[in-house]
Amino acid sequence: MLQVKSFVFNEFQENTYVVWDDSLACAIIDPGCSNSEERNLLQEFIVKLGLKPSLLLNTHCHIDHILGNNFVADKYQLPLHLHEGELFTYKDTDRWAAMFGLPKFTIPEKLVFIDAGQTLHFGSSQLEILSTPGHSIASLSFYHANTNILFGGDVIFKNSIGRTDLPGGNFEVLAQSIREKIYTLPEETRIYSGHGPSTTVGSEKLNNPYVKP
Repeated sequence: MLQVKSFVFNEFQENTYVVWDDSLACAIIDPGCSNSEERNLLQEFIVKLGLKPSLLLNTHCHIDHILGNNFVADKYQLPLHLHEGELFTYKDTDRWAAMFGLPKFTIPEKLVFIDAGQTLHFGSSQLEILSTPGHSIASLSFYHANTNILFGGDVIFKNSIGRTDLPGGNFEVLAQSIREKIYTLPEETRIYSGHGPSTTVGSEKLNNPYVKP
């Protein structure tokens, strides 16, 4: 049984996810912890439940989703898993950091490049990788078929979609990702987005005003 804990971190109100199964192995998706208090919250939760961090994943590399990458990578000695195309986005982070008065960023030293069609394993669970670009140049979503759970980053939100006016964004590409990769999943699939509350595929197909099936 897959379990999910969400944290709302940083000034951008980004959702960071810790996902684990009965083995207590866990994946940390889009760590956005940006200060010592947020880092402690994440660490204390992992310790309290006795979780064993096994995967560090980025759906995409906009600044709000990567603020805790180095902390998690160093603390748990994990390589960062991301799409190679997102290095374009990651390397632009310093410009955004300067705009928001944040310190200069470094990309974790150990990287594992992943892409659609691959499967990620932790504990007794696996996540399928879906290619869902459009909000960023090479955004990925992670799907757990056994429980119909999707971690979609900023591709789709409850009754909304990710913005497409940032470098690498493209509305037509985003709409295609949603129609072909997300709306084709079972309607009961629970979508955990990068911001805001969770939703379902069925609800978005019915109610999302930006992308219709």
